[in-house]
Amino acid sequence: MEYGAPAMITVGCAGFPVPATRYFKEFSFLEVQETHMSTPGPGTVRRWRREAPSTFRFALLGPRDIGQEGFRNGMVIETALKTIESIGHELEADTAVFVAPPEFTSTKINKSVLKEFLASIKPRFATVVFEPSPGWDHDECDVLAAEAGAIAARDPLVVGISKRDVAYYRLHGPAGHKSRYEDPAIEKLADLADNAKHHTATYVFTNVDMFADAKRFKKLLKTPAI
Repeated sequence: MEYGAPAMITVGCAGFPVPATRYFKEFSFLEVQETHMSTPGPGTVRRWRREAPSTFRFALLGPRDIGQEGFRNGMVIETALKTIESIGHELEADTAVFVAPPEFTSTKINKSVLKEFLASIKPRFATVVFEPSPGWDHDECDVLAAEAGAIAARDPLVVGISKRDVAYYRLHGPAGHKSRYEDPAIEKLADLADNAKHHTATYVFTNVDMFADAKRFKKLLKTPAI
């Protein structure tokens, strides 16, 4: 099924690249990175929610332990999920993003395990996003995730636009985290976004210059964005 241009595009960053109060003035979405390696303190979490506008949306990056466990349900993963569920409740966040480690390759067994994992946590989060490790077929991953009620993330400048009606994009920099996007790349990204046939689309910058790059991208968009 094809759709027209997105009714709204969401743009944000992975973690606060600038003080939270400044960030809240520029964007309406943030992917919380602290939940990946550790746990942000309850005071910090409450302050974020208190200072953020009422319409601001948070997503949570899943704990690293989940990927390291190969997405195989067990006590380690259950403990990690309960932790981000608690933080999600405080932040009123209903999106969880899970990133596969490099060793989680696209074997038949891993695909089966992943599909089971994504389906099992769908009741716990309204939106579940999975980003595959290098080597996965992204269109195939789109289908697998959709069958489990989830979304597969990708970098549109590397592997192109998703064919799904709901898309989630993570932009890691043209040459890794420490690189920035030059103007031609941002212009290409804006053109891709404006001409995509998604119903909704989220673009998250994760590179070192994410704040400036995301602002340039948002400014160039012809489609309304938040």
